[in-house]
Amino acid sequence: MRANGARRYGFHQLTDHWAARIVADAAVPAAVLVLDVGAGTGALTRHLVATGARVIAIEVHPTRAVLLRQRFRHDAVTVVRVDASDLRLPRRPFRVVANPPFSITAAILRRLLAPGSRLVAADIVLPAHVAYRWAEGRAPGSGRWRLDYVTQVSARLPRSAFVPPATTATAVLQVRQRAVSARVPRR
Repeated sequence: MRANGARRYGFHQLTDHWAARIVADAAVPAAVLVLDVGAGTGALTRHLVATGARVIAIEVHPTRAVLLRQRFRHDAVTVVRVDASDLRLPRRPFRVVANPPFSITAAILRRLLAPGSRLVAADIVLPAHVAYRWAEGRAPGSGRWRLDYVTQVSARLPRSAFVPPATTATAVLQVRQRAVSARVPRR
């Protein structure tokens, strides 16, 4: 483990250019609730605030959580210090724009796409092989949520999109809730 805890917490911060691009591609409307899971130092959070979104920044690392609170104290940001795998989802409709630790991405996706979730849309940075598996419907339990959501890979990110550079190929998995009429099974 590195002395700075980067491995322990799975921290690979997005560069400002890529954070801005991911938020722009997510097309987040103003005043919506957005979860930034694995917020780190606020690379995505900063751009989400600029859209007018109400952001819940989830960060388990104690020092980064304090820094997030200080950095965004005047903005519509709530910082929650919790392990993302223990996160309780909002009871109202929400979106996710996140760069979570890669070690917990499958658990986060299962939770977000579970029956009863109020998830409307998500743009999540993942290892490329995981993103493609979920986009192709080859993820465990994909039959249950495929009636409610459409998934696709919206962008591949170079290793240089992160500081420190990612050690694996990465991509953005885009998840969108199907229209209600499209969810009704045909007879």
